[in-house]
Amino acid sequence: MQIIRFPGGEKKHREEASSARQGDGGRLVPLERAKVARERAVMRDAEQAGILPLVLDDVHYVVDRVALLRGISFRLPAGRRTVVLGYNGAGKSLLLRLCHGLIRPTSGTLRWEGALGGNARQVARRQAMVFQRPVLLRRSVRDNLLFVLKGRNVRGEEARRLVARALKLCGLQHLAGRPARALSGGEQQKLALARAWLLHPEVLFLDEPTASLDPAATLELEALIAHMHERGATIVFSTHDMAQARRLAQHVLFVHNGLLLEDAPAERFFRQPETAEARAFLAGDLMP
Repeated sequence: MQIIRFPGGEKKHREEASSARQGDGGRLVPLERAKVARERAVMRDAEQAGILPLVLDDVHYVVDRVALLRGISFRLPAGRRTVVLGYNGAGKSLLLRLCHGLIRPTSGTLRWEGALGGNARQVARRQAMVFQRPVLLRRSVRDNLLFVLKGRNVRGEEARRLVARALKLCGLQHLAGRPARALSGGEQQKLALARAWLLHPEVLFLDEPTASLDPAATLELEALIAHMHERGATIVFSTHDMAQARRLAQHVLFVHNGLLLEDAPAERFFRQPETAEARAFLAGDLMP
């Protein structure tokens, strides 16, 4: 790039820069403020950069020569609540585990296309999964939560403050000192969601999060899931509860015998599914 200098320009520039940097008492003013604003913008952009969208392209998963998932292709954008539906054994849980990275596809590609998608450490840190039967440590409820924060190098007063907030959010304050594995099923699911909340995941996978829970516990967990979505998490969950799917889903992935048969907005899927298998599923018919 060619730089053109005008006579006297350098002196004038130095004087203007000095004037801009100094205010009353020699304080740093406009140029310094601009520098701080730029630094904050860079930090904000880094925080907003993520791993989504997630793209699966012709993914297969084979065990002992049996194809459990076949030719799965879809794109998961940021910010959406997606429900994975299908009969028992359709491959819903496998699909969630595969997306989360617990298992690898036999063939095909799975890639995170966000700005941080090429960073394996960031991909692992920016997602969480809650299982139908949560895996809890042999520790108290509070210590299960503190352990999660310790893994993120959050300790001391800050860790205690965040744990107290998570306990309050999930209604577990009165159980903080109880052994986690002594909790009821609904309480264990609340604790699992509290752990996920502390991680502030960009993507949260939920495998039948309210299975076998009573209606009151189900609605409480749904409220927590909605809160995490409002906080910015992209939600992907499986369920057999059609009322729950209709309440929460914005988009539907319908899996049948290892195939992805429908990938549609929830309103359209529930109103007019395109395949005979999906129509039978919604009607409560036996698996065709």
